[in-house]
Amino acid sequence: MTTKLITHLRAHRTDAGLTQAELAAAGGVSRKTINTIENGVFTPSTILALTLADALGCTVHDLFALPD
Repeated sequence: MTTKLITHLRAHRTDAGLTQAELAAAGGVSRKTINTIENGVFTPSTILALTLADALGCTVHDLFALPD
């Protein structure tokens, strides 16, 4: 069974006033990676999820959730 993650990354990124490119640079990934995460195409690794949460000043749970 494949479960699609619910992502709140775009909302947190825009609230922080960051572009996809700026968040990508903070996370050490490409802008396309951020785009695919925000669109639910790519599920980030645990390390990347933690890095993005740190860059945005929130928790991984704030960024990602499993559907009910």
